Amino acid sequence: MTSRFGLVGMPAVAVVLVCGVLGIQLAHGGGRFEPLHPADPCVARTVTSQAEGIDALTERLVLLGLDGAACRLGISREAFTLELAQPGPRTDEEVDALRAGLLDAVRRMEDDGTLPPISALVDEALDNSDLNGFLKAAIKALPDSVIDAALKTDDVLTRAIDGLDLRSILENLDDQQDLDRQMNAAVEQAVKDALVDRLKGLLP
Repeated sequence: MTSRFGLVGMPAVAVVLVCGVLGIQLAHGGGRFEPLHPADPCVARTVTSQAEGIDALTERLVLLGLDGAACRLGISREAFTLELAQPGPRTDEEVDALRAGLLDAVRRMEDDGTLPPISALVDEALDNSDLNGFLKAAIKALPDSVIDAALKTDDVLTRAIDGLDLRSILENLDDQQDLDRQMNAAVEQAVKDALVDRLKGLLP
C-alpha cells in the first residue's frame, strides 16, 4: 500500500522534474518560441519514395506537382492539399494549377536526370495491361535501345497528365490521405495506359 507520505510527496517530485526539464530547455535556447513555417512550395526540394518502378515515379510526380500548383496559387502546399481534401467541386483555377504543376514536375525531373528510361517501365506497364499474351511477348522482345530511342519518358508522362480528368478525381475525396491515394492511383494508371498505347505503335 502507498504511504500517505508518498502520496503527498509525488506532486513535489513532479514539480522538481518539470523545473529540471524547463531549465535544460532554457539553457539550450528553448525559451524562444518560434512557430514552424510551412516550406515554400516555390523552392525546389528533394522528394524520395520507398516504392519502386512506376509507383515511385508517380508518387514523386504527384508530390512535386502539388508543390508546383501551390506555388502558382501563392499558398503553401499544406494549405493547398487541405483545400483539395475538402468535399465539393473544384474551381477551374485549382484544376488548372494542379495540371500545370504536374507538367512542371515532369520538366523538373527531366532536367535533374531523375526520370528513368522508358524501357525500365515497360514490363510493369505490360503486366498490368489487358493486351493479349502475343502482343505482350512481342513488345517485351524489343531491345531496350529500340524502345528508348522511339519513346521518351517525359513525353509519355505529359500525354498521361493531359488525359487526366483531374476535376472528377478531386471531387470525391474524404481527406488528405485519400487525395494522395487517388492522385497516385490515377496518375499511375494514366502513365501505364499512355505507355502501352505508344508501345503498340512500335510493332509492325
